[in-house]
Amino acid sequence: MQTTPINGKKISKTMVSITHKSNSLRKAIATAIVKVSLPETIAAVQQKKVPKGDVLEFGRAAGLLGIKKTSDLIPDCHPLPIEYAAITYSFQDLEILITVEVHTIYKTGVEVEAMHGASITALVIYDMLKPIDKHIEISSIKLESKKGGKSDFKKLPDLRLQAAVMVCSDSISNGEGQDTAGKIIIQKLESFGIDCRVYKIIPDDFDTIQQQAKALVAAGIHLVVFTGGTGLSPRDVTPDAITPLIDYPVPGIMEAARNYGQQRTPFSMLSRGVAGFIADTLVLTLPGSANAASEYMDALFPHILHVFSIKKGDRH
Repeated sequence: MQTTPINGKKISKTMVSITHKSNSLRKAIATAIVKVSLPETIAAVQQKKVPKGDVLEFGRAAGLLGIKKTSDLIPDCHPLPIEYAAITYSFQDLEILITVEVHTIYKTGVEVEAMHGASITALVIYDMLKPIDKHIEISSIKLESKKGGKSDFKKLPDLRLQAAVMVCSDSISNGEGQDTAGKIIIQKLESFGIDCRVYKIIPDDFDTIQQQAKALVAAGIHLVVFTGGTGLSPRDVTPDAITPLIDYPVPGIMEAARNYGQQRTPFSMLSRGVAGFIADTLVLTLPGSANAASEYMDALFPHILHVFSIKKGDRH
């Protein structure tokens, strides 16, 4: 990472990391307006009589290229796959409204790509029309809408969830180590407005894990996250203890988490974590390492919280 001093302060020159994000369908719509000064200019565009050629088709072709080349020209934009792009036009009085829609399935959105496409389209139209109209203006290049990513999933009702975080570790419970995974989980839960009511460190013991799970369910805790004991060592018994208690397994939760982890380390496949409902309590069993626990939380939250709305009967 390079730094450049500005007014005595060092400013980092680096792309924002998106490695913690998950792929999702992302969409953006942007618009731009080209305003001409003569009705004859609009007529020439619509009748394809502009000397330089078909203005709208040239603009569309250039705009599509601009969308795909955004990361080449905007330094902080990440290269990403363009899965769909469309450029359409409408006319109102002396204005040509350009609408650009872009879709991708990736870790980051396509807002800048859509606005860049609208800008390039507008510039091409300007360039082709300036010989016949000396008073053309480009105005109001803006983002109209965007969808996809975690920002959409944050638009959840106020569920007022209560959570418990249980750290399963012989060494930590014996005072031979310090917990970091559990504290990371609590921090991430609180960032989504989830109140962590219970935080305990317990040994890797089958009966203890079951007793704690049953007590938390009886106390009406909505979400219980166990961290640790999901591996392959003889004392890794968390999934074995929780599985018999689960009334309603949700296998896709851990499938998603392991897939996310597998893209970052091949060892993710060794996690035996399970997830599901015990009565009305959602129980997750995450790995015990701080890095893995953090990654699993990034993979699952906040979109996993939608299960509580569904559980209440709200399927929208």
